[in-house]
Amino acid sequence: MEAAFPDPWIRQFSIKANDVPAIIAELARLGLGANVVSRGEWARARRAWLPNESITLEGVGKTDADLRAAVSAARRGDPLRWVAVESPEEAEALATFAQGAHVTLDVLFRLNPDVAPETQAVLAVGSGASKFGMTETELTRTVQRLAGAAPGGLRPRGIHLHVGSQLGAIDAWRDGVRRAVAVLGLVRGSMPDFDTLDVGGGFPVAPFGWAPSVPAPGRFAREIPALLETVPADRRPLRLAVEPGRFLVARAGWIVARVLHVRDRGARLAVIDAGMAELVRPALYGAVHPVVALTSRGEPVDDAGPAASLRPGFEPTRVDGPICESTDTLGVHSLPPLRRGDLVAIRDAGAYAASMSSAYNGRPRRAQVLLR
Repeated sequence: MEAAFPDPWIRQFSIKANDVPAIIAELARLGLGANVVSRGEWARARRAWLPNESITLEGVGKTDADLRAAVSAARRGDPLRWVAVESPEEAEALATFAQGAHVTLDVLFRLNPDVAPETQAVLAVGSGASKFGMTETELTRTVQRLAGAAPGGLRPRGIHLHVGSQLGAIDAWRDGVRRAVAVLGLVRGSMPDFDTLDVGGGFPVAPFGWAPSVPAPGRFAREIPALLETVPADRRPLRLAVEPGRFLVARAGWIVARVLHVRDRGARLAVIDAGMAELVRPALYGAVHPVVALTSRGEPVDDAGPAASLRPGFEPTRVDGPICESTDTLGVHSLPPLRRGDLVAIRDAGAYAASMSSAYNGRPRRAQVLLR
């Protein structure tokens, strides 16, 4: 990520992907700030010892309490790096709170780029029909209204953009950034401080063992210079930001589980003691997470990589979780003979597992261990 978006790019970790404070702190040690969408995530970033000046607040679900908290931090002389507003109504509410407290906050405005991201429909947050962000007209009118208001309150600083997650190609992302650059250039003509472009995240992670058919972050980054050249030099952003989440942590996480039952249901079925309470993504929108065997009939499996599935005795096995829902399944995987007590691991679970986990069915939350 640092190679693709080097200094002076502002690199923020989108902690919705993994909100474990130890992980946030590890990424902060590597030079990343935190992007949060609520006071709860903000508190976790602070528990990881990140200062407010390294934290940005965005998200479609910000409540008045969230907005007031941002104002209170500014009143204490400890403001967030910026707040990204989602709508004209949210901008007006935040401006009212800030003016009442006699403080000024830096704000970005989230643009809905109205593109067709190359990803699952449920992850295409930059499509025109999504609930996220403002149209170009809504955004420019909101900025103009704030610029004409009484001094103080909000300081418009730029545009925030997020096209989608697990982007399979760069085309929609490039179109979205092009539109954001054009709108920013238009506004900056009369507002020199409107100088920041946050291009979001969405860089894909292919499941372990799959052919690397998805674009790397560097492929996205190579589009930026040409896109900036579409506007005059004095209209270009002076600050550029990126906020990856999944890309940074997905491969780092494993969920270790024990086999509870092995059954013949026309094909082999294994029920394990980890499922949608620990990793809801497969049940939520069909995400694929490879499952590998760590032991077979009580004996260690030496190689948990993709080639292991070619060994004799491995066969397609449906892996289901323990939750009382038929959607609690992890799909079909090539596994060796299993029995109760054997260990398996769910790969690529570093993103949107811990942060989306639950105690459904009254299950205790998993212990989390950070290994170096």
